[in-house]
Amino acid sequence: MPNTSQPVRRTALLASAVALLGLLTACGDENATSSGTPQPGETTRTTSAEPGTDTATGTDTTAPAVGATPSDTAGSASSSARTDGRCHTSELRASVGRVDPGAGQRNFPVVLTNTSDRTCTVYGYPGAAFVDASGRQVGPDPERGPGSPETVTLAPGRSAWAGLSFSSPEISGARTATPAALLVTPPDEREPLKVEWTAGAVPVGGNASSVSVTALDAGTGP
Repeated sequence: MPNTSQPVRRTALLASAVALLGLLTACGDENATSSGTPQPGETTRTTSAEPGTDTATGTDTTAPAVGATPSDTAGSASSSARTDGRCHTSELRASVGRVDPGAGQRNFPVVLTNTSDRTCTVYGYPGAAFVDASGRQVGPDPERGPGSPETVTLAPGRSAWAGLSFSSPEISGARTATPAALLVTPPDEREPLKVEWTAGAVPVGGNASSVSVTALDAGTGP
C-alpha cells in the first residue's frame, strides 16, 4: 500500500512556510511605514511651518526686527501722518505775532507753520487756552468768531494764521491775569503746541472778558 503521509506532511510544511513569509513581509511593511519611508505607490504628507516661520526656532521671520524701522522723534511726522492729508501737531510750529491794537481791541495773529517735509492741510478753528506757569488754564476757552472756514494747503515752510482777539482790559474793566503761555491745538488734533505768552494781562472774568479766535487762513497775519 503506497505511503501518502509524506506528501501530505510536505504540503503542510510548504503552507506553513508561505504563511510565515507573508507574516514577515507584513511586519516589514509596517516597520517601513512607521519610520516615514514611502512605499511604492504611497503618497507622503508632510507638515510644513507657516509662511515666514523659522522651522528651527519657530519665530516669525516676516515681522520687522526691533530697531529696523526708525522711530518717530519729536517734531517729525508720525507714520499715520504720512498717509493722510491733514497737518498733525508734530508737523507744525506755533507762534504768536505782534499785537494789532484798534478800537479798544487787542488782536494777535496765532500762526501755525508747516515744519515737515510734506504738504498737508489745515481746516477750521485752532484750539487756544491760556495757562499759568504750572500748566493750569487761566480763564475760559476762547469763543469762535464768525467766518467761513476753508481748507488751507501748507507746503513745507508755509503758514496759516488765526486771529486771537479780546477787549483791552484797561477799557473793559475786566478782571485779568497774566498767563505764562498760550496752548494752541491744530484743528482735529489733541496734542497742543505751547507758545510763551509775553503780551501781558488778558481778561479772565467780569464784563467783556471773552476772548475769541477766528478760523485759519493762509499766511502769517493781516
